[in-house]
Amino acid sequence: MTERLTPGDVAPAFTLPDADGNEVSLADHKGRKVIVYFYPAALTPGCTKQACDFTDNLELLAGAGYDVIGISPDKPEKLARFRDTESLEVTLLADPDKKVLEAYAAFGEKKNYGRTYQGVIRSTIVVDEDGKVERALYNVRATGHVAKIIKDLGI
Repeated sequence: MTERLTPGDVAPAFTLPDADGNEVSLADHKGRKVIVYFYPAALTPGCTKQACDFTDNLELLAGAGYDVIGISPDKPEKLARFRDTESLEVTLLADPDKKVLEAYAAFGEKKNYGRTYQGVIRSTIVVDEDGKVERALYNVRATGHVAKIIKDLGI
């Protein structure tokens, strides 16, 4: 597993397909702050709650200069279904090879009900205008997480 990111680190560059198959890069957002969040699977209860919370607060976050990108190992077709079913407005990117998840240390060993396995570690990385990590939050909860980010960022 990659070492977890810490404030001041350069955020790993990425280019991934969105729900419509269009390539989106972190570099496309240079000059703006970006909240990159990693979630296990589209169309599941916790991930839906988190994505809806980000969508509900997108205007507030954008007004404060933040773009929001959600990344999961799902394929673009599933992300399109997720977006359309839940009326999501956040940018959803597909990382089926888990290369970006691993680069951000958002994939690794997890424990659940006494079982250890490899999976997506629900994480949020705030990247500043210069591409540096401003905040790195790992093992976050789906519920209430967006409100906590907004509070922590002073928005």
